[in-house]
Formats: sequence, C-alpha cells, structure tokens
Amino acid sequence: MSNISVATFNVNSVKARLSNLLAWLDASRTDIVLLQELKCVDEAFPAMEFEERGYNIATFGQKTYNGVAILSKFPLDDVTRGLVGDDADAQARYIEAVVSVPHGALRVASAYVPNGQDVASDKFPYKLKFLERLRAHWAERLTYHEVAVLGGDFNVAPAPLDVYDAAALDGSVCYHPLERERLQALMHLGLYDAFRTANPTKQQFSWWDYRANGYARGHGLRIDHLLLSAMAADTLAGCEVDEVPRAQDKPSDHAPVVCRLAL
Repeated sequence: MSNISVATFNVNSVKARLSNLLAWLDASRTDIVLLQELKCVDEAFPAMEFEERGYNIATFGQKTYNGVAILSKFPLDDVTRGLVGDDADAQARYIEAVVSVPHGALRVASAYVPNGQDVASDKFPYKLKFLERLRAHWAERLTYHEVAVLGGDFNVAPAPLDVYDAAALDGSVCYHPLERERLQALMHLGLYDAFRTANPTKQQFSWWDYRANGYARGHGLRIDHLLLSAMAADTLAGCEVDEVPRAQDKPSDHAPVVCRLAL
C-alpha cells in the first residue's frame, strides 16, 4: 500500500507566486498537484523549477488569463486538454491525465470553473454552462470505475458551513442557488467531497478576498474542492486546507487543499 497525496491549488499567476509555490512544494512534498489560474502560455510555464523537484508536467496555458496544469511525481499518460464542447471555447480551464502510481493508476483532473463575475452579467450563464459540460464529461468518465480525483477551483461554496456569512452571501456569485444546484448535480453522479468527507462539521475556507483584509478577518469561502470517485473515496486517509501559503507575503488569494489516498 502507498500513501499518495493529491492537492489542488489556484496559484493566481504561477510566475508571480513561483517562490511561494516552490517553498510550499519543498515543505509539503505533495505527490500530485493540480494547479489553476496559471496566467501564462505553455511555452512560458517555468517547467525547469518543477522538473528539478522530480515532477512530470502537463499544462494547458493561456496568455494573461486562466490556465491549468498537473504536476506529478509519477508518469503522466493520456493527457486531455479541454472538455467536450470546448471546440469554440478559447479559455484554458480543464486538463486531465492518467497517473501511473505504484500498484495501479489514478485519473486526475484540474478544473478552473469560471467565477461568473456577477449574476447579471453574461459571464454567469457561461459559468453555469461550464458546470453542465463538466458534469457531462464526468458522467462518461465515471463509467470507467476508476480511482479518480477531480480537483480545482470550482468557484462554488456548497453549503452554509462553507461561507463566512451564509445569510448575507446567499444569491451572490460563488454562493448562488443555481451554482450550488449544478455542483450538487455533478457530485450526485458519484463524486465525494474529500474535505467534507474527512471533516463533517469543520468550518475552514480555501479562499479569502484580498480586499478589506479578508484573510485576517476570516471572511472566506470554501470553493476549492477535491472530488473523489467511489473507489478513490474508499481510500481516503485525510484531507485538509493548508493555510501556510495564504499567510505569506504576496500570496495567492487561495490556499491549497490536500488529500491523502491509501492506494
């Protein structure tokens, strides 16, 4: 049996946060890291620094915005970039691969769900549609009956426990009923929230607004998730939000979420 650690981390610019990210990787020694919001094209991704630490890399970048990646201490195969229906979508928001771990294989994916900006904007329907496309993709993937992890910045807090003020935030972006319905529809396919499975009653957030000193005030949301297939959930040995990178100078506004699988 091997313990494999899998993390999701929206870095909010891999170049701007590179020193913080590398320091976290050196300290945590996470096996597989699902990154979001790279804000750079594939050719500009700082691959050498990660390869020096033993990571294999798959990226799906975009200039200035979005971008997702997978870092893995194990070989990566069958890399997929984009979702079904992404042919006309220029936004780099999804990457998936099969990881050859000891004693088997693990399918992993990094998703960066659109923020939606404002309920009244045209970006909000795009967010809802993206969640629907993500569900359709994973409805097919889950028929494979694999150990699988879908991680990422979902920009949706699932329940009142996952926001700092449920009454005030209900109906706003990232805690809107239509978003929560679509996240639940995705999970109802047979995906399990690793953090909530491991911590049924704990309130901890993964994102805090830069504005108004949100981190110091505890004004956060749990919007970064690791969703496990049934076979992966059966191996879950723990899951936590690592707030250390968020408390550093010039941090991402997100903290990594890390789970451990006893494969």
